[in-house]
Amino acid sequence: MAEISDEQLQQRLLSRTERCWQLARSHHPGVPWPRIWFDLRGRSAGQAHYRRGGLRFNMTLYRDQPEAFLTEVVPHEMAHWVVHHSIPYRVRPHGREWQSVMREVFRLPPRVTHAFDTSQATPTPHGYRCDCEQLHRFTVQRHALVRRGRRYRCRHCHGVLRYQGRIDEPA
Repeated sequence: MAEISDEQLQQRLLSRTERCWQLARSHHPGVPWPRIWFDLRGRSAGQAHYRRGGLRFNMTLYRDQPEAFLTEVVPHEMAHWVVHHSIPYRVRPHGREWQSVMREVFRLPPRVTHAFDTSQATPTPHGYRCDCEQLHRFTVQRHALVRRGRRYRCRHCHGVLRYQGRIDEPA
């Protein structure tokens, strides 16, 4: 199978977003077109960002499973966008309004979480151990918090986690 470039993947996502937006407008005519960014990192596949006026997507997760991403994540985020622009009051992020848009507009089950492999999207190169000797893997950001004085405890033995050094093998 031929390798698909990031530019081609982004174009496919924009086309899927356009189809979801058109479908949403058939039910909610006042919904504006969202700006689109591919700058989301970490474990989140997508995010509706109201202050920035658009939708953010995680290219690392999209590259790994493009078909599932287009089928699940784009409508999920568009449903948030639709609810934000059609309901005049604050609602829960995955509340009944969002669920209704997922079911009635996009004809999809209202799933809150994705099942994508996030190990490549969120590297955890810093190892910590507790009193029960369990290995705890920390991201660069969490390790920086420890260096600034934050303390973490094991959920099992409640021992304070101690830094063991960098871990270069995958999680």
